[in-house]
Amino acid sequence: MHNLRHVTDQRVLDRFVRLCEIASPTGSERAVADDVLREIRELGIEVVEDGAAGPARAGSGNLIARVPGARDAWAMFCAHLDTVPHDGPVEVVLDQGVFRSRGDTILGADNKAAVTVLVELAARYAMANPAVGLELVFTVAEEDGLRGAKELDLGSLRSSFGFILDHASPVGEVVTAAPTYERLAAEFEGTEAHSGIRPEDGRSAIEAAAAAVARMELGRLDEETTANVGVIEGGTASNVVPGRCRIQGEARSLDDGRASRTIGAMVDVCTWAASEHECDVDLEVTEMFRGYRLSSKAQSVTIARAALERSGVEPRETSTGGGSDANALNARGFETVLLANGTEANHTPEESVAAERLAQMLRVCEAIVEETAARC
Repeated sequence: MHNLRHVTDQRVLDRFVRLCEIASPTGSERAVADDVLREIRELGIEVVEDGAAGPARAGSGNLIARVPGARDAWAMFCAHLDTVPHDGPVEVVLDQGVFRSRGDTILGADNKAAVTVLVELAARYAMANPAVGLELVFTVAEEDGLRGAKELDLGSLRSSFGFILDHASPVGEVVTAAPTYERLAAEFEGTEAHSGIRPEDGRSAIEAAAAAVARMELGRLDEETTANVGVIEGGTASNVVPGRCRIQGEARSLDDGRASRTIGAMVDVCTWAASEHECDVDLEVTEMFRGYRLSSKAQSVTIARAALERSGVEPRETSTGGGSDANALNARGFETVLLANGTEANHTPEESVAAERLAQMLRVCEAIVEETAARC
């Protein structure tokens, strides 16, 4: 295994700050993609951009870099280039070994901590071939429906399994199960009327929507299933019986059937409420991503566990209620395990990552290369 430099390696720290300060909300990934392309090409490493930008509604395509290995075996590592939206520029500060945003924005460690690590992995193997070949995949539009991963040409990959560094928890967690996510959009349409003069002529879309939400089972329904209504909006003025109201909700479950039944029950309640309040309702259900379960004996899982142990970290298999590119790739038949990357409070102004976690992720990735060589 290569000897890793100390965590204070300025190249890694500078790269992380630079990437975080390049705005790349979903759909606007071009600038950060160009930065990654430039650095990898300067290393003399093969890197291509695919045609996902259009169908994924992204600012660039996915990037795929390859570092040939000493053996004809390959391991894939993946990180996403986009972030959730934020207002104003990101300014990164390093305080007592921890990276944070100076202002009220996100930091962008989700997922630029992983992007930083994978570019460094390429840099450290550029001059001496790794034990196995590396495929480094940088996806786009992950934060809104995993759209880049859904457009990735899996037939072009030389690897048969992969590792995604995109779980915000202490390094060591190996996510072997993630949910199916169903999204509901319901548009209630009633009849407007003056609320002070002829309210009886109106049919309140807000009342219908509220009745529907009140009847839904929401929150944690069981150990594997959650449901939520996160958006409700409608009406035009306080003196008008509202003729329109829109709600958005979701159901998630590690059990595909339970996710389907839960969203189905939410649809049924919306239909009932519209009828009870003499309104119409337009319903749309979208499967945002499909869940997965990996066996503890899956090749990616056994390699990840062994690599963590080699790195001095106790592996902990777990499940998550969130989604990642692992959902999209596993659903398409490409075995991928999601790994914790040591970031915290993602998608919030409190987001942070310790500099030491970057070094720890690098150690784990190099150990994955060695364990892949030993087992494949």
